[in-house]
Amino acid sequence: MKSAMVEFFGTYAHGIVFLHVFSAVVWVGGMMAIRLAVHPSLQAIEDPKIKLGRILTITGSFFNIVLPFIVLMLVTAILMAVGLGFRNAAVDQNGQVISETAMHIYNMVHVKEAIWFIMTINFTWMYLKQRKAQKLFNENNFSQAKKSLELIPKFLLPINIVLGVIALWLGITLRGF
Repeated sequence: MKSAMVEFFGTYAHGIVFLHVFSAVVWVGGMMAIRLAVHPSLQAIEDPKIKLGRILTITGSFFNIVLPFIVLMLVTAILMAVGLGFRNAAVDQNGQVISETAMHIYNMVHVKEAIWFIMTINFTWMYLKQRKAQKLFNENNFSQAKKSLELIPKFLLPINIVLGVIALWLGITLRGF
Protein backbone atom coordinates (compact mmCIF):
# COMPACT_ATOMS: atom_id res chain seq x y z
CA MET A 1 0.00 0.00 0.00
CA LYS A 2 2.74 2.44 0.97
CA SER A 3 4.74 1.81 -2.19
CA ALA A 4 1.60 2.28 -4.29
CA MET A 5 0.97 5.62 -2.56
CA VAL A 6 4.57 6.71 -3.18
CA GLU A 7 4.28 5.72 -6.84
CA PHE A 8 0.89 7.44 -7.19
CA PHE A 9 2.26 10.61 -5.62
CA GLY A 10 5.32 10.47 -7.87
CA THR A 11 3.10 10.30 -10.93
CA TYR A 12 0.56 12.94 -9.88
CA ALA A 13 2.53 15.13 -7.45
CA HIS A 14 1.76 18.44 -9.15
CA GLY A 15 -2.00 17.81 -9.20
CA ILE A 16 -2.04 16.46 -5.64
CA VAL A 17 -0.20 19.48 -4.25
CA PHE A 18 -2.47 21.81 -6.24
CA LEU A 19 -5.63 20.13 -4.91
CA HIS A 20 -4.25 20.27 -1.37
CA VAL A 21 -3.41 23.98 -1.53
CA PHE A 22 -6.63 24.79 -3.39
CA SER A 23 -8.68 23.00 -0.72
CA ALA A 24 -6.92 24.93 2.03
CA VAL A 25 -7.49 28.23 0.23
CA VAL A 26 -11.20 27.47 -0.28
CA TRP A 27 -11.62 26.56 3.40
CA VAL A 28 -9.57 29.35 4.98
CA GLY A 29 -10.49 31.97 2.38
CA GLY A 30 -14.15 31.10 2.72
CA MET A 31 -14.00 31.46 6.48
CA MET A 32 -12.30 34.84 6.15
CA ALA A 33 -14.92 36.03 3.67
CA ILE A 34 -17.76 34.87 5.92
CA ARG A 35 -16.29 36.45 9.07
CA LEU A 36 -14.84 39.66 7.66
CA ALA A 37 -17.31 40.55 4.88
CA VAL A 38 -20.56 38.62 5.15
CA HIS A 39 -21.07 38.64 8.93
CA PRO A 40 -20.64 42.42 9.34
CA SER A 41 -23.02 43.16 6.46
CA LEU A 42 -25.65 40.85 7.93
CA GLN A 43 -25.63 42.97 11.08
CA ALA A 44 -27.30 45.77 9.11
CA ILE A 45 -30.47 43.70 8.74
CA GLU A 46 -32.89 44.99 11.36
CA ASP A 47 -35.51 42.22 11.36
CA PRO A 48 -34.03 39.54 13.68
CA LYS A 49 -35.93 36.69 12.03
CA ILE A 50 -34.75 37.65 8.53
CA LYS A 51 -31.19 38.18 9.78
CA LEU A 52 -31.12 34.80 11.52
CA GLY A 53 -32.62 33.09 8.48
CA ARG A 54 -29.96 34.57 6.20
CA ILE A 55 -27.17 33.65 8.62
CA LEU A 56 -28.41 30.06 8.71
CA THR A 57 -28.72 29.89 4.93
CA ILE A 58 -25.25 31.32 4.35
CA THR A 59 -23.50 29.20 6.97
CA GLY A 60 -25.36 26.08 5.89
CA SER A 61 -24.37 26.63 2.26
CA PHE A 62 -20.77 27.42 3.18
CA PHE A 63 -20.41 24.36 5.39
CA ASN A 64 -21.83 22.11 2.67
CA ILE A 65 -19.53 23.65 0.05
CA VAL A 66 -16.39 23.39 2.17
CA LEU A 67 -16.96 19.85 3.51
CA PRO A 68 -15.74 18.04 0.35
CA PHE A 69 -12.69 20.31 0.28
CA ILE A 70 -11.85 19.32 3.86
CA VAL A 71 -12.04 15.64 2.87
CA LEU A 72 -9.98 16.31 -0.27
CA MET A 73 -7.38 18.12 1.80
CA LEU A 74 -7.12 15.16 4.17
CA VAL A 75 -6.67 12.67 1.32
CA THR A 76 -4.06 14.81 -0.42
CA ALA A 77 -2.24 15.41 2.90
CA ILE A 78 -1.90 11.67 3.44
CA LEU A 79 -0.67 11.17 -0.12
CA MET A 80 1.89 13.96 0.28
CA ALA A 81 3.09 12.83 3.71
CA VAL A 82 3.70 9.29 2.47
CA GLY A 83 4.72 10.23 -1.06
CA LEU A 84 7.31 12.79 -0.02
CA GLY A 85 8.89 10.30 2.41
CA PHE A 86 9.24 12.64 5.38
CA ARG A 87 9.52 9.77 7.85
CA ASN A 88 11.95 7.75 5.75
CA ALA A 89 14.24 10.76 5.44
CA ALA A 90 14.15 11.42 9.19
CA VAL A 91 14.46 8.02 10.87
CA ASP A 92 15.72 4.57 10.02
CA GLN A 93 13.76 1.31 10.39
CA ASN A 94 14.66 1.17 14.09
CA GLY A 95 13.36 4.67 14.74
CA GLN A 96 16.81 6.23 15.08
CA VAL A 97 17.20 9.77 13.77
CA ILE A 98 19.34 9.77 10.65
CA SER A 99 19.06 13.49 9.83
CA GLU A 100 18.32 16.32 12.24
CA THR A 101 17.13 18.55 9.38
CA ALA A 102 14.82 15.85 8.05
CA MET A 103 13.56 15.23 11.59
CA HIS A 104 12.80 18.93 11.97
CA ILE A 105 10.81 18.85 8.72
CA TYR A 106 9.03 15.66 9.80
CA ASN A 107 8.05 17.35 13.09
CA MET A 108 6.73 20.37 11.17
CA VAL A 109 4.55 18.00 9.15
CA HIS A 110 3.10 16.65 12.40
CA VAL A 111 2.43 20.16 13.73
CA LYS A 112 0.63 21.03 10.49
CA GLU A 113 -1.38 17.81 10.67
CA ALA A 114 -2.34 18.58 14.28
CA ILE A 115 -3.50 22.08 13.33
CA TRP A 116 -5.72 20.78 10.51
CA PHE A 117 -7.07 18.09 12.87
CA ILE A 118 -8.02 20.72 15.47
CA MET A 119 -9.59 22.81 12.71
CA THR A 120 -11.61 19.81 11.55
CA ILE A 121 -12.89 19.16 15.07
CA ASN A 122 -13.77 22.85 15.38
CA PHE A 123 -15.48 22.76 11.96
CA THR A 124 -17.49 19.72 13.05
CA TRP A 125 -18.60 21.58 16.18
CA MET A 126 -19.65 24.60 14.09
CA TYR A 127 -21.45 22.34 11.61
CA LEU A 128 -23.41 20.63 14.39
CA LYS A 129 -24.26 23.96 16.05
CA GLN A 130 -25.51 25.33 12.75
CA ARG A 131 -27.66 22.25 12.11
CA LYS A 132 -29.11 22.49 15.62
CA ALA A 133 -29.83 26.19 15.09
CA GLN A 134 -31.48 25.45 11.74
CA LYS A 135 -33.73 22.88 13.40
CA LEU A 136 -34.67 25.34 16.15
CA PHE A 137 -35.30 28.06 13.58
CA ASN A 138 -37.57 25.73 11.61
CA GLU A 139 -39.49 25.10 14.85
CA ASN A 140 -39.87 28.91 15.31
CA ASN A 141 -37.62 28.87 18.37
CA PHE A 142 -35.65 31.91 17.24
CA SER A 143 -34.03 32.84 20.55
CA GLN A 144 -32.55 29.36 21.04
CA ALA A 145 -31.48 29.21 17.38
CA LYS A 146 -29.63 32.50 17.80
CA LYS A 147 -28.05 31.29 21.03
CA SER A 148 -26.86 28.10 19.31
CA LEU A 149 -24.96 30.20 16.76
CA GLU A 150 -23.36 32.74 19.13
CA LEU A 151 -19.99 31.03 19.51
CA ILE A 152 -19.40 30.63 15.79
CA PRO A 153 -18.60 34.24 14.76
CA LYS A 154 -17.18 35.22 18.16
CA PHE A 155 -14.74 32.36 18.76
CA LEU A 156 -14.96 29.24 16.62
CA LEU A 157 -14.56 30.84 13.19
CA PRO A 158 -11.75 33.22 14.26
CA ILE A 159 -9.88 30.30 15.86
CA ASN A 160 -10.07 28.33 12.62
CA ILE A 161 -8.99 31.34 10.57
CA VAL A 162 -5.87 31.87 12.70
CA LEU A 163 -5.03 28.16 12.72
CA GLY A 164 -5.60 27.96 8.97
CA VAL A 165 -3.26 30.85 8.25
CA ILE A 166 -0.59 29.23 10.46
CA ALA A 167 -1.05 25.90 8.66
CA LEU A 168 -0.77 27.60 5.28
CA TRP A 169 2.43 29.30 6.42
CA LEU A 170 3.81 25.95 7.58
CA GLY A 171 2.88 24.37 4.26
CA ILE A 172 4.75 27.04 2.33
CA THR A 173 7.70 26.65 4.69
CA LEU A 174 7.72 22.89 4.09
CA ARG A 175 7.72 23.38 0.32
CA GLY A 176 10.92 25.41 0.73
CA PHE A 177 12.84 22.40 2.05
